[in-house]
Order: sequence, then C-alpha cells, then structure tokens
Amino acid sequence: MIVLPRLYPILDASCFSGTLDLIRSAEELVAAGVTLIQYRNKSGNARVMLEQARELRRCFGPQDQNPHPRIANNAILGWGTLSPERPKTVRLIMNDRADLCLGAEFDGVHVGQDDLSPKAVRAIIGLDRWLGVSTHNPEQVREAELTSADYIALGPVFSTSSKERPDPEVGLEGVRRARALTRKPLVAIGGITRANAVSVIEAGADSVAVISDLLREPGKSAEEFFRVLR
Repeated sequence: MIVLPRLYPILDASCFSGTLDLIRSAEELVAAGVTLIQYRNKSGNARVMLEQARELRRCFGPQDQNPHPRIANNAILGWGTLSPERPKTVRLIMNDRADLCLGAEFDGVHVGQDDLSPKAVRAIIGLDRWLGVSTHNPEQVREAELTSADYIALGPVFSTSSKERPDPEVGLEGVRRARALTRKPLVAIGGITRANAVSVIEAGADSVAVISDLLREPGKSAEEFFRVLR
C-alpha cells in the first residue's frame, strides 16, 4: 500500500498566467518540502497540457535528467533565490489524462467519475504508476475500494470554488463514513484550508488536497500547512 504525504497540492493551470508562473509556484512548493504535486488542466488543449507537464517533469524529474535548455538558467525561474540547487525529485500526478501521463513520464494519474474507468486506466499506465480515483458519496467509495486504485479522493468536503458545478458537500461526517468503507489511503478535497485541515485529518483522511489556499505565497503557505498537520 502506498503512503501519501499529508499535503497533496494541486496546480490548476487556470490559476496561473502561463507556464513560467506555474513552474515558479511549483518550485516554491518543492522548496518548502512538498513531495507530490498533481497537475490539473481542464482547458482541453492537449498540446498545452503536454508542454506544461513535460516542463514540470524536466524541472522536478530525476536528478540525472537535464533541465530543458530554455529554463536551465536559474535566473529565469529564480532558482537560487529559494534554493541554490535544482529542486529535488517530486512525484507528479496527471489529472484525467492517462495518455498524457505516459507522454510526460509522470508518476501517476488521477481520474474522476466521468473519466476512463480505473480498470481501463490501469491497463494504460501499468502497475508501477499510481492511480487515484475521485469519489463523492459512499457508493462511489465502495466501488473504488474494489478497483486497483492506489488511493481514493473524497469531496468536496467543504464549499469550493475550484469547480463550476461541484458535487454536494460531504462534510466531516462524509470523511468519517468514507474512512469506514475503505482501507485505501484517503485524500480529502474541496474547500480545505490551513484553518480546517486538522479537522479533516482527525476525521480520517490521510492527506488533504489543496488548490486555492496555496496560491498566495505558495512556499510560505505550504510551510504553514506542514506546521498544522504535524
């Protein structure tokens, strides 16, 4: 069984002005101690998604992998300001797209209820990459428990603005119910902040997925999450 970090940052491309802005945010998160990042892009533009994903892979892939020439100069990204060396390796998860997960050499993929089935995704990505599945109610949690998914995400726990048409909030009681239904690692998502993260973990989540509360001063915000989640 995999072990998830307490903090599961999601970089939503719609929150950034472009690739450089997204990479800078990722670098701050990694410098603060983040070891896993999900890349999410709902634009539908596969070319842009693949370009940004490969940029993330080049920046945060294995240390013997050379950075892309365009971003190799630390002055471009500000590297050296936050850390004197290239950022460490980070586990990268692709949202929705199993094909782009392979194309960008990511470490796993996360799919929703309207995406390919976990069985189909596993057939594409193989056994070595991580597979996460989003759920929104007890029935979906039960179904996900029976799949080859490595972890299950549940949400939205609280009110969220990261989706145009979010599912109903499950609240802390929903997290408790999900915990009782699965032995897989459980990721809570939706409206989670530094103020309520501890209550979510206490309700049974192994990890909290965060988008909005990491946008402003990503490094500092991540460090504060780590402090409250100890």
